[in-house]
Amino acid sequence: MATVELRFSAQPEHVRTARLVAAAVARRAGVDEAVLDEVRLAVGEACSRAVGLHRSHGVSSPVKVALTEEEKTFSIEVGDDVPGSGASAAGAPEARPGVDPHDTDADGEDEMGLAVISGLVDDVKVVSGADGGVIRMSWPIASAVPLS
Repeated sequence: MATVELRFSAQPEHVRTARLVAAAVARRAGVDEAVLDEVRLAVGEACSRAVGLHRSHGVSSPVKVALTEEEKTFSIEVGDDVPGSGASAAGAPEARPGVDPHDTDADGEDEMGLAVISGLVDDVKVVSGADGGVIRMSWPIASAVPLS
């Protein structure tokens, strides 16, 4: 199992770099070429969401991205350090400390970002806790075609 870790300051201009790195690592891992655009878009959406959460909550720690090649899957985890930033089991955003629960703009952006990711990735899991949230996405690795 090979893992590439990327950490970047919560600046929107770094999201593009994360997308490019994710696509390059996914290609090297053996993800089907037809799926690479989905990988790029999903990572961009997850990283943009994490950057937005960090900036809106005044969190100065970096956004974390882990790209892992396993035997049959390629997975990406995008983590933020905003407590309660994931979604509940029902798929609705959880209450976040320091955020007005009636702020429909913040919730709307959060829900929209998660909806876009869910539309792009078949295997996605959003987890949150006291230390922050993680979006885990995975794609199958294309099996090698035997030469005959």
